[in-house]
Amino acid sequence: MEPWISPSILAADFSRLGDEVRAVLSAGANTIHFDVMDNHYVPNLSIGPLVLESLRKAGIDAVVDVHLMVKPVDRLIGDFATAGADYITIHPESTEHLHRTLSLIAESGAKVGLVFNPATPLSILEEVIHLLDLILIMSVNPGFGGQSFINSSLDKLAHARELIDASGRNIRLQIDGGVKVNNIGQVAAAGADTFVAGTAIFGTDDYAKTIADLRNAISSATT
Repeated sequence: MEPWISPSILAADFSRLGDEVRAVLSAGANTIHFDVMDNHYVPNLSIGPLVLESLRKAGIDAVVDVHLMVKPVDRLIGDFATAGADYITIHPESTEHLHRTLSLIAESGAKVGLVFNPATPLSILEEVIHLLDLILIMSVNPGFGGQSFINSSLDKLAHARELIDASGRNIRLQIDGGVKVNNIGQVAAAGADTFVAGTAIFGTDDYAKTIADLRNAISSATT
C-alpha cells in the first residue's frame, strides 16, 4: 500500500489555516489529519465541523481523515460526514455500542476508522475488523500535540499489521504521535503505511524538504 504522509492541522497556524493546508499538500502530503477534541474525553479543545466545511468551500479537495477524540461521539459523525470527511475515526471508549457507532460512520458515507490508545488492547479487533477501513495506533496519549513517541507502540503496530494481513482486508494502518524523520523508518518497518505528523512538519521552515525526508526514511526502511 502506498505510504501516506498526513500532516495534522493541530500544529498548523490557525490564523491562516487554508494557506497552511494548501502549502503542505503542495509540498507532497497525501492527506490531511483533522484532530477534534472536546475537553471531555481528552483534556483539550480544538475544532468542529464548520472548520472542515470552510476548508472544503475554500477548494481543499484532498482526502481528510477526521480523528474524533470526543465523548459521546455518535452525534458528531453525521455533521463531519456532511462537512466533507473522507475517513472518520473513533475511540472504542467513546461509545457504549461500538458496532452501532462504526456502522453509523459507514452509513454516513465516510470510511470507517478505529483508534487504539497506548493502553487499549487490540483484542476488540476480533469483533469489528470486518467493518474497518483504517486502524490508528496512538503512539502518545491523545489530547496534545508535540508529545514524545512511546516506543512500545512499535510492538502494537506489528501486531496490528499481523491482524490486518490475516483479515485479507484492505485496511490502512495509521500511526499518530511523536512521528519524526528520525523514527519514521522504525514505524514503517513495524507495519504502518499512514503517518500522521504535526509538529514534525508544521514546525519546520521547509515543508517540502521535511516531507521528502520523511518519505526517504520510509523508503530506506522498507526496501
